[in-house]
Amino acid sequence: MFICPYYSYESFYRMPEIDPISYIRFLNASPNSPAIDVYLNDRRVFKNLTYKSFSDYVSVPSGVYDIKIFPSGNNLNPILDKRLRIPAGKIFTMSSIGNYPNMGLLPIEDVRRPKISGKAFIRFVHLSPDAPSVDVKLPNGNVLFPNVSYKGVTRYLPVSPGKYTLEVFTSDSGKKLLHIPNIRIIPNRFYSVYAVGNVSRNPKLQVLIPLDGNSYLH
Repeated sequence: MFICPYYSYESFYRMPEIDPISYIRFLNASPNSPAIDVYLNDRRVFKNLTYKSFSDYVSVPSGVYDIKIFPSGNNLNPILDKRLRIPAGKIFTMSSIGNYPNMGLLPIEDVRRPKISGKAFIRFVHLSPDAPSVDVKLPNGNVLFPNVSYKGVTRYLPVSPGKYTLEVFTSDSGKKLLHIPNIRIIPNRFYSVYAVGNVSRNPKLQVLIPLDGNSYLH
């Protein structure tokens, strides 16, 4: 064993500081969008994401990023070019929004919060470009998420595990837009119900219900 009599290990070799990291995934929620590639600071991070597709989460250092979206396989003319700060220690779903080609970008934080024993968490994210504000209800009429407007992201609501049916209504007229049966909710998990698509034209309104990264990323 080599022993240096004059230096402690810390003074002999100091580990470089590591930037705090965050986690991001990408959702292509832009109706009629082609498959897309997503670049962060001119490096392709997500490839060939079709409409309604989620990427896996990737870890990134905190900082400012130039985010560019291209049609898959063509990195000459970006559909979108946006500069965005990603803070340390956060989890985000970055979503393309708006009917193609009028694409925008919406960062959605998958908020870290303490788990409650025996409970799950669910929220609603309104990404339908032509849908009005909506109420999300249970079949018995109980309102879980009232008056959610386009680009609105509700807080996570703790619920008991089990199978649920949700219904989506317009907030002003009460017209039913969606009936969503057999949503299976597992304890100690976080879920987002993403409303995507259009009310008045194709592709039609529907929901995506992924497991959020705050369920398992630490």
